[in-house]
Order: sequence, then C-alpha cells, then structure tokens
Amino acid sequence: MVTERLFGKLPSGEEVYIYHMENKSGAYAEVLQFGGILVKLCIPDREGKLRDVVLGYDKLEQYEENGCFFGATVGRSGNRIAGSRFMIDGKEIKLTPNEGENNLHSGPDGFEKKLWKAEILSQEKNEVRFSRISPDGENGFPGEFAVSVTYIFTEENELKIIYEGVSDKATVANMTNHSYFNLNGEGSGTALDQYMTIHAASYTPVGAGAIPTGLYADVAGTPMDFCKAKKIGQDINVDFEQLKLTGGYDHNYVTNYYNRASVREIADAWSEESGIEMKVLSDCPCVQFYAANFVEQEHGKNGHIYNQREAFCLETQVEPNAVNVEAFHSPIIDAGEKYHSETSYCFSVRK
Repeated sequence: MVTERLFGKLPSGEEVYIYHMENKSGAYAEVLQFGGILVKLCIPDREGKLRDVVLGYDKLEQYEENGCFFGATVGRSGNRIAGSRFMIDGKEIKLTPNEGENNLHSGPDGFEKKLWKAEILSQEKNEVRFSRISPDGENGFPGEFAVSVTYIFTEENELKIIYEGVSDKATVANMTNHSYFNLNGEGSGTALDQYMTIHAASYTPVGAGAIPTGLYADVAGTPMDFCKAKKIGQDINVDFEQLKLTGGYDHNYVTNYYNRASVREIADAWSEESGIEMKVLSDCPCVQFYAANFVEQEHGKNGHIYNQREAFCLETQVEPNAVNVEAFHSPIIDAGEKYHSETSYCFSVRK
C-alpha cells in the first residue's frame, strides 16, 4: 500500500511529498520527492520489532544541505571524476569541482538536490516512480537526459531500485543510491561489529584524492578481502596504505560474474545483534564500500547524532573515474541509447 503526505516546502514555495510503501507484514520504506531520497527503511528484527536501518534526517531543510548524501539518488554520475573533466565525442567536458579539483557525485547541485515528479505506479506492488528532465549542460553534462528512478518494496522485504533514462546526446550515466545502512538501526552506534561479504576478487586501488590508479588489485591476502564474511572493523585500522589514504574502507570493488544483462548477488551484510541480514543484488559491475569514515556530529533522525563508522554504504556503479580510463567499464551511453540499471536490497532474519 502506497500513501503520500506533505513533508515540507522548499524556499521556492514548492511542496515536497514523501511516499510511504508498506507491505502486509508492516515493514515499510519511505522515499522523498526531493532528490529521490530514501528516508526510512523499517525492517523486522529477529523479535519482529521494526528497525529503521538507514541514516537520515527529520526535516526537508536538512536534506537541502545533506553533505553526507544520506539516502540520495546520485546522478548523472556517481563517485569521482578526476580533474572534473573528460572527453566525449572528441570534445572536452568540464564539470564543477566539489572535492578539491575533482568532481564527486556530479557536483554541488546533483540529482539529490532536484525536485522530481512523483507517480504511484502500483498500490498493490508498492511501486513509485520519480522522473525529471535533466537539461543539456546541467552540471556540465551533455545532452537532455530524460531520467527516472523507480522504487519497489515487495512483500518479501526487498527494496528494488530501477534507474532508466535516454539522452539526445552521448553522455555519462552511472547512477546509484547513497544510503547509509546500520542493521541494528539508525542511531544505534557503531557498525564495525556487523559482518560484511563482498563477492569480489579484486578492487581498484586509489592514489591522491581517492582517484583510482587505473589498475585492478587482488584482494587476497590483504585487509581488503571480504570474500568470506568478516566484521567490518576487523582490519579497518591495520597498517595498510590503501586504508590510510581513505581513512578506512572507501573503495570500489570489481564484483564477480558480471554480465551486463543479469542481476546477481554482489554483497551480503549481517548483524548478529538484530539478526537482520541484507543481500545486495545488482546488474552493475562494481560496488563502492564506504564505512562512513568522515561522518561527524551529524544531527540525524529522532534526535540521534551520527558519527564516524556508525553505518556503511554499498553503492552499485562502474569504477570511479571510469569515463577517463579505457580499461574500466564505460559509463557512456550514446544518443538515443536506453540506460537501464537495477539494484535490490533484500532483507531477511537469521534466527
């Protein structure tokens, strides 16, 4: 069942609605028309009590700022682009730098700061679509990009996110969701004791500015190895150059068994305390694992204050800066080519 309610008003006077998608068990997700932002995701624990497993805010004004990108729909391009520039069709494209000289998550005025058109597609299937026209040149990206993000919350406690779009010029399309998860519930403290599995034999090491070097490296025998479940905090503070460069885990993993046309499991997280397990399925080649290293004194929902490493992100994507690295998976779509990507967060309980 989908319901909508007024969440707030923008300085322009425009009304912003939030969409509540609840299944028959009482579990629910809430998504904001502003930014296509996932605000709440309330999942039953092993005792049947609902826990909101995503960090976020109570007020629209906070989402207008949202320096941490809580719950954000990121676009057109997730993650970093080195030097805030790239070539496409022989032309240099310049973006606005917002992390040193680099561009992060498309710049300071990305999709997470836009008011989307909302449409309830199905009450029975808990399906809501958010759409907008991104004008040619918006944030520097070429082409008028007609884009949509569809959220579906199933009876099996699966949150599916589908990204679709088409541009009238060749452009970059590498969208993702930037939710911060804590399987004990938002505001419950550290996430370092939660277990993580990432189905990836390699990752992309980074240099200055957290920009990938352009090479792949094996995770085997390093603290980057999550091929078997281990606590997020087990190796996060070890003496390892890659972890020092990024203050902990903030790395792109190149996931196994990638096939452009198929969705497969790429990661699994589990909390021993709550019993909540989350499997991540996607058709993307990569996932960014971020351990919330730089969240500090952030005033979140329910009077909670969020700090470092009290959540984790699993952002499905192509490699950061892939638009500038030929060996990486290309995020470029041609004029008229249909962009489609989907990711699911599937929840269950281990007894």
